[in-house]
Amino acid sequence: MNHTTRQLNELIEITRDGERFYRHAICEVRDVRLQQLFESMLQAKIGLIADLSRQVATNHDEPAASGTLRGKLIRMYADARARLASDPGATYVAQLEEAEDRILQAFEDALQDAAPEIQALLRAELPKVRACHDQMSALKHSLG
Repeated sequence: MNHTTRQLNELIEITRDGERFYRHAICEVRDVRLQQLFESMLQAKIGLIADLSRQVATNHDEPAASGTLRGKLIRMYADARARLASDPGATYVAQLEEAEDRILQAFEDALQDAAPEIQALLRAELPKVRACHDQMSALKHSLG
């Protein structure tokens, strides 16, 4: 597996962590507005994973099919905190905002040393990644 494929697969795994976290959070919160927002974010992650996976396949490699252990631990931590919180929805929002931080940082880091053809893909995806991050950040601050 070459550097480009490794880099894209790392982004897929981190984004898949976010996708799985949103999918999980939809089932855990009772606030319909949060469920709708999380669904929107989930769809953004699914689209992003599909775009990155297509690029990996273009390189004749296999896209990552899983997330990371860190992502699973973060979901478990969020569940534990939410069970103890007076506002579980706010707890999930805060933890999902941190997941968005992680995704954004991974994309920005990858952009720095990616091959030119991958930089173009990352530049095209970065506004969507930032928009998701900014939306969750604003929501977290409005609830805090």
